Amino acid sequence: MDTAATGSARHPATDQPPRSTLPVILTGVVIVAMSISGTAVALPSIGRDLEASGAPLNWVVAGYNLAFAAMTLIAGSAADRVGRRRVFVVAALVFAAGFLATALSPSIIVIDVARIVSGAGGAGIMAAGGAILAASYDGAARNRAFALMGTMAGIGIAIGPTLSGLLIDATGWRGGFAVYTVVSLLVGLGATRARESRAEAGGPVDWTGSALFVAALSLLMFGLLEAPALGWLHPVILIIGVAGLACLALFGVMQRRSPAPVLAPALVTNRGFLGWSLATLTTSIGFLGVLVFLPTYLQSAADLSPSAAGAAMLLLTAPVLVVPMVAVTLVNRGVSPRLLIMIALALVVAGNLWLTALNADHAVAVVAAPLVMIGVGMGASFGITDGQAMALVPADSVGMAAGFLNTLRGAAEALVIAAFGASLTGLLSAKLGDAVRAAEVGAGRLTRGAEAVELDAFTWSWQLTQLGIGLLCLVLSVVVIALIRGRAATPGE
Repeated sequence: MDTAATGSARHPATDQPPRSTLPVILTGVVIVAMSISGTAVALPSIGRDLEASGAPLNWVVAGYNLAFAAMTLIAGSAADRVGRRRVFVVAALVFAAGFLATALSPSIIVIDVARIVSGAGGAGIMAAGGAILAASYDGAARNRAFALMGTMAGIGIAIGPTLSGLLIDATGWRGGFAVYTVVSLLVGLGATRARESRAEAGGPVDWTGSALFVAALSLLMFGLLEAPALGWLHPVILIIGVAGLACLALFGVMQRRSPAPVLAPALVTNRGFLGWSLATLTTSIGFLGVLVFLPTYLQSAADLSPSAAGAAMLLLTAPVLVVPMVAVTLVNRGVSPRLLIMIALALVVAGNLWLTALNADHAVAVVAAPLVMIGVGMGASFGITDGQAMALVPADSVGMAAGFLNTLRGAAEALVIAAFGASLTGLLSAKLGDAVRAAEVGAGRLTRGAEAVELDAFTWSWQLTQLGIGLLCLVLSVVVIALIRGRAATPGE
């Protein structure tokens, strides 16, 4: 007989969750984060080994993030209805299967499919994991739990590039992917000891809404990734774009009519929750483009080894190790979370705009300060946005809310990767006059004898793309500040 606790019933101090619950969830968060940042360092090696470039190579990262974004909201809603522990365990097994297939893949297409599978598993780990924490802890303890979740995500992002670079140098890119299979299986096994919980108001999963949401993101992502090769005004791209927007609009309409929506309309009309959610989207946009594409530039333009490029990325990722706990400590001691997020957004915007100075000469020295600024801003966001947002939603909706937050992160990551890659390839194609050559340069393969021309084009494309990212983050930051001007959530609420 299932003795699942409901989402609305908080457990008193005398009935604490099993001690293994938090460590298991945090380990799952680490490997999901590592799988995002570490893969970026492996792209040049995968491209050379499998002779891949352009959109097929970009899908190695983008496919993972697309599946993560599309499935996180669905996984969060499903966790509320069928059980948060159950979804977490199944997700860990799916995650492991995807990484095993990636390590054994004979072609880039198989890798792309396997990465989509892993992304779906990662979505369940993050959404169900956040819901388990929200259902198990209250007040300051919940703030600390989510700050630890942010810290562990930071650790994963921080060590992902470095560890992947070392593994690639030592064993090749396949060895790096194989590690995740074993760790994720252990996470799934450990999660079986966690307490089950679900919302009091269950009901069926909205499969139609789920399908529309997945279709919308998939179509928009496909259009962004394939547009540089086909042309932005190509009929196929235009049809895909219109279809994606139509699916998104229809999804919104159906959520208002569904008795068990994937995304409750009341959640997105909650001004404070939406503001904190957009804050995490903004910092993700400012962080992920640099995280994914800078390692390739450092290896091809600055001639760094995979391990050296991974080490250089610590300038971006290391601050995420410590800043989340610093931020939540300040909030718990009375510092305004709104002030902290405003500072974080300012750092992310300034750092991205500063990166327009990127060049191949002394590349690491040029990017050091802006990378640290972006890392600090992202770390502060990790530490406070989830706790502040989750304090503003009903207990029965914590799975949905956690799914929505991680969906926004995943969608931002997926779309910024697609848009960043499309911008780089499109600008390179315009500069070099050759779309095929542009895709290869964007993948880090410069032509012998033409390195100077291609390097100048690569740097120019990077600078303009980075300018666009910085300006987008600036606009979104203004919107965030306008939304969270009201009373902020306080610890223990």
